[in-house]
Amino acid sequence: MKFILPSACLLVITLFFACKTDTKLPVSEDSMAESVVAQYDESKAKAFGADEYGMKKYVMAFLKKGPNRELDSLKAAELQAAHMQNIGAMAEAGKLVLAGPFFGDGELRGIYIFDVRSIEEAEKLTNSDPAIQAGSLAMELKEWYGSAALMAVNDIHMSIAKENP
Repeated sequence: MKFILPSACLLVITLFFACKTDTKLPVSEDSMAESVVAQYDESKAKAFGADEYGMKKYVMAFLKKGPNRELDSLKAAELQAAHMQNIGAMAEAGKLVLAGPFFGDGELRGIYIFDVRSIEEAEKLTNSDPAIQAGSLAMELKEWYGSAALMAVNDIHMSIAKENP
Protein backbone atom coordinates (compact mmCIF):
# COMPACT_ATOMS: atom_id res chain seq x y z
CA MET A 1 0.00 0.00 0.00
CA LYS A 2 2.84 2.39 0.72
CA PHE A 3 4.08 2.06 -2.93
CA ILE A 4 0.74 3.01 -4.49
CA LEU A 5 0.79 6.69 -3.51
CA PRO A 6 4.33 7.44 -4.78
CA SER A 7 3.61 5.45 -7.97
CA ALA A 8 0.36 7.38 -8.53
CA CYS A 9 2.18 10.70 -7.99
CA LEU A 10 4.88 9.68 -10.45
CA LEU A 11 2.23 8.72 -13.02
CA VAL A 12 0.43 12.07 -12.63
CA ILE A 13 3.69 14.03 -12.96
CA THR A 14 4.69 11.99 -16.04
CA LEU A 15 1.29 12.55 -17.68
CA PHE A 16 1.44 16.28 -16.89
CA PHE A 17 4.75 16.73 -18.67
CA ALA A 18 3.83 14.39 -21.52
CA CYS A 19 0.65 16.37 -22.22
CA LYS A 20 2.15 19.85 -22.15
CA THR A 21 1.47 21.50 -25.49
CA ASP A 22 3.63 24.57 -25.13
CA THR A 23 6.90 22.62 -25.27
CA LYS A 24 8.96 23.97 -28.16
CA LEU A 25 11.54 22.01 -30.06
CA PRO A 26 14.79 23.79 -30.82
CA VAL A 27 14.96 25.18 -34.35
CA SER A 28 18.32 25.72 -35.97
CA GLU A 29 19.13 28.89 -37.88
CA ASP A 30 19.77 26.75 -40.98
CA SER A 31 16.28 25.25 -40.95
CA MET A 32 14.76 28.71 -40.41
CA ALA A 33 16.70 30.06 -43.37
CA GLU A 34 15.38 27.21 -45.52
CA SER A 35 11.75 27.82 -44.63
CA VAL A 36 10.09 30.12 -47.09
CA VAL A 37 6.93 32.08 -46.56
CA ALA A 38 4.88 31.52 -49.67
CA GLN A 39 3.54 34.57 -51.41
CA TYR A 40 0.91 34.45 -54.12
CA ASP A 41 2.37 35.06 -57.59
CA GLU A 42 -0.46 35.90 -59.97
CA SER A 43 1.67 35.69 -63.12
CA LYS A 44 2.89 32.21 -62.17
CA ALA A 45 -0.64 31.11 -61.28
CA LYS A 46 -1.89 32.25 -64.70
CA ALA A 47 1.07 30.71 -66.54
CA PHE A 48 0.50 27.35 -64.83
CA GLY A 49 -3.29 27.47 -65.25
CA ALA A 50 -3.94 27.44 -61.51
CA ASP A 51 -7.32 27.98 -59.94
CA GLU A 52 -7.78 29.95 -56.71
CA TYR A 53 -6.37 26.99 -54.74
CA GLY A 54 -3.25 26.67 -56.89
CA MET A 55 -4.67 23.49 -58.44
CA LYS A 56 -5.77 22.37 -61.89
CA LYS A 57 -7.22 19.38 -63.71
CA TYR A 58 -4.93 16.87 -65.36
CA VAL A 59 -5.49 13.45 -66.86
CA MET A 60 -3.48 10.67 -65.25
CA ALA A 61 -2.66 7.55 -67.21
CA PHE A 62 -1.86 4.32 -65.42
CA LEU A 63 0.38 2.20 -67.65
CA LYS A 64 -0.33 -1.49 -67.17
CA LYS A 65 1.04 -4.66 -68.66
CA GLY A 66 -0.55 -5.23 -72.05
CA PRO A 67 -1.56 -8.53 -73.63
CA ASN A 68 1.50 -8.68 -75.94
CA ARG A 69 4.51 -9.01 -73.63
CA GLU A 70 6.30 -11.87 -75.38
CA LEU A 71 9.01 -10.03 -77.32
CA ASP A 72 12.58 -11.09 -77.93
CA SER A 73 15.21 -8.87 -76.32
CA LEU A 74 16.03 -6.98 -79.55
CA LYS A 75 12.37 -6.13 -80.27
CA ALA A 76 11.79 -5.23 -76.60
CA ALA A 77 14.78 -2.83 -76.66
CA GLU A 78 13.60 -1.23 -79.91
CA LEU A 79 10.09 -0.83 -78.50
CA GLN A 80 11.43 0.70 -75.28
CA ALA A 81 13.53 3.20 -77.27
CA ALA A 82 10.50 4.20 -79.33
CA HIS A 83 8.39 4.46 -76.14
CA MET A 84 11.00 6.79 -74.57
CA GLN A 85 11.22 8.88 -77.76
CA ASN A 86 7.44 9.30 -77.69
CA ILE A 87 7.56 10.34 -74.03
CA GLY A 88 10.13 13.01 -74.93
CA ALA A 89 8.02 14.30 -77.83
CA MET A 90 4.89 14.59 -75.65
CA ALA A 91 6.88 16.39 -72.94
CA GLU A 92 8.46 18.74 -75.48
CA ALA A 93 5.00 19.55 -76.85
CA GLY A 94 3.94 20.54 -73.33
CA LYS A 95 1.29 17.84 -73.06
CA LEU A 96 3.11 15.42 -70.76
CA VAL A 97 3.80 16.92 -67.35
CA LEU A 98 5.19 13.89 -65.59
CA ALA A 99 6.07 10.30 -66.46
CA GLY A 100 7.84 7.49 -64.74
CA PRO A 101 7.96 3.76 -64.14
CA PHE A 102 7.11 1.88 -60.98
CA PHE A 103 9.69 -0.37 -59.38
CA GLY A 104 9.29 -4.13 -59.61
CA ASP A 105 7.55 -6.31 -62.16
CA GLY A 106 3.93 -5.84 -61.10
CA GLU A 107 0.87 -5.34 -63.27
CA LEU A 108 1.13 -1.56 -62.90
CA ARG A 109 4.17 -0.41 -64.91
CA GLY A 110 4.14 3.41 -64.67
CA ILE A 111 2.24 6.68 -64.94
CA TYR A 112 1.80 9.65 -67.21
CA ILE A 113 0.23 12.93 -66.11
CA PHE A 114 -1.13 14.88 -69.06
CA ASP A 115 -1.88 18.61 -69.20
CA VAL A 116 -4.96 18.25 -71.38
CA ARG A 117 -8.61 19.28 -71.13
CA SER A 118 -10.20 15.87 -71.64
CA ILE A 119 -9.76 12.14 -71.39
CA GLU A 120 -10.32 11.98 -75.16
CA GLU A 121 -7.30 14.22 -75.78
CA ALA A 122 -5.20 12.10 -73.41
CA GLU A 123 -6.41 8.97 -75.20
CA LYS A 124 -5.14 10.34 -78.54
CA LEU A 125 -1.74 11.00 -76.95
CA THR A 126 -1.75 7.58 -75.30
CA ASN A 127 -2.50 5.91 -78.62
CA SER A 128 0.60 7.57 -80.13
CA ASP A 129 2.80 5.47 -77.81
CA PRO A 130 4.48 2.61 -79.73
CA ALA A 131 4.23 0.36 -76.65
CA ILE A 132 0.46 0.88 -76.61
CA GLN A 133 0.26 0.27 -80.35
CA ALA A 134 2.24 -2.97 -79.96
CA GLY A 135 0.05 -4.15 -77.06
CA SER A 136 3.00 -4.28 -74.68
CA LEU A 137 1.31 -1.68 -72.48
CA ALA A 138 -2.31 -0.77 -71.83
CA MET A 139 -3.56 2.47 -70.27
CA GLU A 140 -6.26 3.42 -67.85
CA LEU A 141 -7.08 7.14 -67.89
CA LYS A 142 -8.51 9.15 -64.98
CA GLU A 143 -9.13 12.85 -64.50
CA TRP A 144 -7.07 14.12 -61.59
CA TYR A 145 -6.99 17.36 -59.60
CA GLY A 146 -3.49 18.28 -58.51
CA SER A 147 -1.13 21.16 -57.88
CA ALA A 148 -0.61 23.46 -60.85
CA ALA A 149 3.03 23.66 -59.71
CA LEU A 150 3.56 20.33 -61.48
CA MET A 151 3.82 22.43 -64.62
CA ALA A 152 7.31 23.44 -63.44
CA VAL A 153 8.56 19.89 -62.91
CA ASN A 154 10.08 19.36 -66.37
CA ASP A 155 12.09 22.60 -66.24
CA ILE A 156 13.32 21.79 -62.75
CA HIS A 157 14.15 18.23 -63.80
CA MET A 158 16.26 19.43 -66.72
CA SER A 159 18.29 21.57 -64.33
CA ILE A 160 19.13 18.67 -61.99
CA ALA A 161 19.58 15.73 -64.42
CA LYS A 162 23.17 15.03 -65.44
CA GLU A 163 21.99 12.74 -68.23
CA ASN A 164 18.80 12.39 -70.23
CA PRO A 165 17.50 8.90 -70.88
